[in-house]
Amino acid sequence: MARSCPISTSFIIISVLSHFTSSIGLRPWPDVLPNELQSLDIASRLGVDPDATRMASRDFGKLVHPPNPAAVLYPSSIEDIASLVKFSYNRSFPFGIAARGQGHSLRGQAMAPHGVVVEMRSLNNCSRGSGIRVTKNPISGSYADAGGEQLWIDVLQATLKHGLAPVSWTDYLYLTIGGTLSNAGISGQTFRHGPQISNVYEMDVLTAFCLIQVKGTCDLFQRHKLRAVFAVLGGLRQFGIITRARIALEPAPERVKWIQMLYDDFSTFSRDQEHLISINGLDYLEGSLFMQNSPPNNWRSSFSPSEYPRISSLISKNGIIYCLEVVKYYDSHTVDEELQELLKGLNFLPGFVFRKDVSLVNFLNRVHSRELNLQAKGLWDVPHPWMNLFVLRSRISYFNSGVFRDILPKINQTTGTFLVYPVIRNKWDDRTSAVIPDEDIFYTVGLLHSSGADDWEPLENQNKEILKFCDKAGIKIKRYLSRYTTKKDWMNHFGPKWRTFEDRKAQFDPKMILSPGQQIFISI
Repeated sequence: MARSCPISTSFIIISVLSHFTSSIGLRPWPDVLPNELQSLDIASRLGVDPDATRMASRDFGKLVHPPNPAAVLYPSSIEDIASLVKFSYNRSFPFGIAARGQGHSLRGQAMAPHGVVVEMRSLNNCSRGSGIRVTKNPISGSYADAGGEQLWIDVLQATLKHGLAPVSWTDYLYLTIGGTLSNAGISGQTFRHGPQISNVYEMDVLTAFCLIQVKGTCDLFQRHKLRAVFAVLGGLRQFGIITRARIALEPAPERVKWIQMLYDDFSTFSRDQEHLISINGLDYLEGSLFMQNSPPNNWRSSFSPSEYPRISSLISKNGIIYCLEVVKYYDSHTVDEELQELLKGLNFLPGFVFRKDVSLVNFLNRVHSRELNLQAKGLWDVPHPWMNLFVLRSRISYFNSGVFRDILPKINQTTGTFLVYPVIRNKWDDRTSAVIPDEDIFYTVGLLHSSGADDWEPLENQNKEILKFCDKAGIKIKRYLSRYTTKKDWMNHFGPKWRTFEDRKAQFDPKMILSPGQQIFISI
């Protein structure tokens, strides 16, 4: 009898559960969500209890505390997500929906106050997700098809079984495919291969209307599908949810040579960085700086503890020290000679060159080991008032004088790690939604602060001081992984791309349902 009337049975079960939760004092069905949502097949996968909604209103930044979502969807398939999006879109008064990967946003970007958060990682626990499939083809190019819910560390492990690996990375691998591709995905490989959004062959995108699948060479497909792909790449999840991406792979080396060189002069440091990204041969390049409040034993550092005293002495003498970090992948015995030739003529401080020979996995996953160490000390799950900027090459020296040497040292506490390294503009595809400076070379600056639960506001105020300095000095920056709170600020951020961004929103999410936490289009 149950088989002949599954809808009625589902309705009875839901009604009984709803009554039960009310009768025992647990949270009833939220008033802000339509009751009709309970009649859908996904109803049993919607969590409305306080623990679920509270967790979905937290993120890595721990800086903002908006209202909780009304519910959390734990999808068992992409169709579950499509059903939710379609239901909201067809309502006269739709509710906001935010796809959440690892919750690594800094200021509530993956939240949906009074709406529904989709826990994308739930797809990894079922057989109906996209998973990871590796295709090895040395002629046309190897690739991995990975679901938007998959972590980059899992993609690495899956591809290494075939002797392959993605070409472009982020420093931290416990992030989802959909999350990084919705922003850009940058690291020390960006100067050579471009960001992760420049290394995708195909995509499946769930918009407010339908699931769009772009297969094969992009030029062969309809403009509508192409516009969706370029819109979601770097699109801050405003136009669709990435459910699958075909990621470019290359043969994976077994080991890497990892070299760090110290400088006491910024002009020399930046000149050597720019020289190295202009020649072929290196596989990774990043720069960082050390000072009293960012010592050589910070959470990102890889120096041996035995070197701390020497480096700290340099910091005491100079106030600030710059570190140039490069990596060369290798399989051959000639790598040392190749590196010697690549690094010839650099002007680092004599005696301050540090070399390591490690596996590819240990290098790419280097941040995770420090994460575990900080977790053990209770220092990872803390506020992170990070600020990431793209700075014009023509103004980076002035930025160094005003920010690195003047503003940053003012706070007398250990705050984190500071990155500064150049990337090349023509490695980025201007058709995507990502926004970058308009110079051939620009610098990525990462001010990656950590703080205690009660002392993050001085660091946020320092971030504001830096932005004010740049504005007053005429340094045209672009913020990355940030969030503005006014339409005017978003328009200034996107500049000439704003009209395109606005048009894409009207085309793919006209009711402004997706990712309300970004606060770009607020109508819900």
